[in-house]
Amino acid sequence: MDADEKRLGYVPATRATAVGLLAIVVWSLMTALVRVVAESFGATLGSALIYTAGVALLLVFHRPAPLARYPKRYLMVGGALFVFYESSISLSIGLASTAEQSVEVSLVNYLWPTLMVLLAAAIGRPRRKGAVWRAIPGAVVATMGVALAVGGNSGLDVGAALGHVASDPLPYLLAFLGAFAWSLYAVITPAMSDGLDGTSVFFPGVAVVLWIIHLTSGEGMPDAVPGPLAWAAVVASAAVIAGGYAFWGYGILHGSLKTLAVASYATPVLSVAASAVILGLSLTLPFWCGALLVVAGSVLNWLAERLGGNKA
Repeated sequence: MDADEKRLGYVPATRATAVGLLAIVVWSLMTALVRVVAESFGATLGSALIYTAGVALLLVFHRPAPLARYPKRYLMVGGALFVFYESSISLSIGLASTAEQSVEVSLVNYLWPTLMVLLAAAIGRPRRKGAVWRAIPGAVVATMGVALAVGGNSGLDVGAALGHVASDPLPYLLAFLGAFAWSLYAVITPAMSDGLDGTSVFFPGVAVVLWIIHLTSGEGMPDAVPGPLAWAAVVASAAVIAGGYAFWGYGILHGSLKTLAVASYATPVLSVAASAVILGLSLTLPFWCGALLVVAGSVLNWLAERLGGNKA
């Protein structure tokens, strides 16, 4: 370790990557907990409360550096992508009119691991010739696995899904744009940040946008006063979401982006598994087939990365 690394607070890449991988595990609890909150408070109010509690938790446990230390370009570009992603996902789920649409919108959102792998191969460092082409087979296999796993007991009806997109395209468009924004955030912001994680800076912006969405949605307050368990679910959701983003930000800044990109395919599969445990659902054959495809796609991407590294 040289003097510059000591001065900048050098972090071993393997440890940082492990912290980033922890985010994927933590995020797996998010869907079930957010659903519990939404059932008690409503979709828009629940989201606003979760992110407000997340801001408080981050200020206590993950205090940001003084704003003057953050590069302005990182604050502007990274902040815009972060806030847009969170807002678009919240809106897309809220605009889904049926349970089937919610599953389909979630599937579009879960394209972000595929987009992240492809973007990392295309513009990541170090650049390697043919990296994108080597990443495509694993990305296709893993995305097919996500479709099976997230599709649930009935699987994904492609014909019906296309009909839903044609009749009401806005939720799907928002989910896709959000997925692209998040993958772009993960790939391009580490080089802008000077090693500083802006999660705690960006979170208040998300909370403000979500409160605006709630106040203009006409959703109103819940009919019954939520009990202690509902408020506990708000705090738990905030801890899972805010903690996951803090872990992820640390990982992409100091660890292996390409390792995290490949591992991110596990996010939706773990989310479905955790939701099944928390909400008392059963995992059927389509889920396990999808999980195997996700593993297979991740292995293909890992092998492609190793092959590319040996040729470099």
